[in-house]
Amino acid sequence: MLFGTRLGLSTAGRACAVQFGLLSGAAQLYLTFWPDSSLPRGATFLAIACLALVGGTLRSWPRDRISHEFVRPGFRVTIAVGDLFDQPCHLVIGSNDVFDTDTQDDLLIVRRSVQGQFLQRVYAGDVARLDDELNTALFGTQPTRVEERTSKRAGKLVRYPVGTVALLGSPGQRYFLTAYGAMCNDLTVSSGPDQLWLSLGELWRAVHLHARREAVAMPVIGSDLARIDSMDHAGLVKLILLSFVTRSRQSVVCKELTIVVHPGDYERVDMLELAAFLRTL
Repeated sequence: MLFGTRLGLSTAGRACAVQFGLLSGAAQLYLTFWPDSSLPRGATFLAIACLALVGGTLRSWPRDRISHEFVRPGFRVTIAVGDLFDQPCHLVIGSNDVFDTDTQDDLLIVRRSVQGQFLQRVYAGDVARLDDELNTALFGTQPTRVEERTSKRAGKLVRYPVGTVALLGSPGQRYFLTAYGAMCNDLTVSSGPDQLWLSLGELWRAVHLHARREAVAMPVIGSDLARIDSMDHAGLVKLILLSFVTRSRQSVVCKELTIVVHPGDYERVDMLELAAFLRTL
């Protein structure tokens, strides 16, 4: 997607206008000091317009990585296309309210999902070890209820409040598993903007307490299998950005947050628009 939104087109148009103004000013100065120049004015104007179009387009051309620095307090936000597990920092992993982990037959957790990759790439497919560490991390957290096996045919039965964060890993490499949706008894995940906003607030609190202000990366939680149908991919990114920046205005959560967009979802977001959105926060 190049300039697929009105905001993206507007940003590109402003960039071209700025380039045109700068080049026009330079040409006007040239003609003022060298009025006898043999350069045809029509050709000069056409050259300026072409250069402005090229320069403005190059300046606003979407990239696979954009960053924005905030001051007072100082922190950075980055949106990057890539692999979450290649990021050399603490990671956020989306989860559900029962913290299911089993990827067998893709019934509960789909192997290709971030949760499925987390099991394979961090725990080498060892479900028992992951469950043991989750039980330790959740110890002391009051469940909301326990389902009957007759109602939920597979998976875990103990439900925790949406927004619960299970902290795994070590101080050098933290994994924040955030429950942003409910695993329904029909084994589909249900979430929405309100639940996502709540869970993000709890996530920032956990990151503030345990990440030591170090860099944190996260996927676009709420997309794909979470079924937040009222928001598109870009809308979810904006919600995450708004939540993070709002919380960071109170006190620094971490020095850098990177939102990692899966390469397969690149065409679903307009990086130019997101860059413009970041500048408005």
